[in-house]
Amino acid sequence: MERPESVGQLTEILRQGGYLADRGLATALFVSLSLERPILLEGEVGVGKTEVAKVLASALGRKLIRLQCYEGIDTNQALYEWDYARQMLHIRALSEHQVADDAAVDKLFGPRFLLERPLLEAVRAGDGAVLLIDEVDRADDEFEAFLLELLSDFQITIPEIGTIRAQSPPLAILTSNRTRELHDALKRRCLYHWIGYPAAEREVEIVLVRQPGVSEALTRKVVAAVNRLRELDLAKPPGVAETIDWVRTLDFLGETDLDARNAEDTLGAVVKERDDLELVRDNLEEITSGA
Repeated sequence: MERPESVGQLTEILRQGGYLADRGLATALFVSLSLERPILLEGEVGVGKTEVAKVLASALGRKLIRLQCYEGIDTNQALYEWDYARQMLHIRALSEHQVADDAAVDKLFGPRFLLERPLLEAVRAGDGAVLLIDEVDRADDEFEAFLLELLSDFQITIPEIGTIRAQSPPLAILTSNRTRELHDALKRRCLYHWIGYPAAEREVEIVLVRQPGVSEALTRKVVAAVNRLRELDLAKPPGVAETIDWVRTLDFLGETDLDARNAEDTLGAVVKERDDLELVRDNLEEITSGA
């Protein structure tokens, strides 16, 4: 599919894929696509940062290449590594045939023995891919610094081979839950958009788009209850993903209303911390009253 020609067209493309993007997010994504700039999406957990990359890749017919960041991630997991097993077999074959010239040895560190990891794969794929660098805030400072060359020029330098440049940059989407502050150098290389919790009416619409078979009345009651949960001092307030899970769970159990009884039975769909569970149980009547 060709790139969308307007913010409105991109909004509709995302909606058809089951994702409701507000005007601000759709505009940021449209500019990112059009200007071939990476975009950093920050926001609360479960508000759809990762999901928008998945839906966008599917809607545009592009390959989704995902790099899940974590503490201690390094270039071997993110960029490339050498196929040591095949290299050893090649060395053995050279030895058996008594071939040991420099050219033969140099081939050990050539494209034939290079294993692509997500970042190298995305550079080679060019504009045929969506590169999702998910939860970049979980990686350490050194890895964040390593990303700067990629985000600036969409190129990667491999000492044994040289610099590999993308003929046309992939759409790069970075997400962060703000478990730590990202450095200015990385932010300067990206467009930026904050995704917060949606307004209640918008959240109802999102749930109904994602789960078209559920009751609107039940959805409204669950959304109201979730908004009350977010007002509590929870370690992990529920995101939109948890709202959808709660509605799905209640609907699956045949519930048409939300009350303290079935709310307590299904809290595992929306509350994911033990201490939070205790706090929520102490306030269930208030949370579900008038929901």
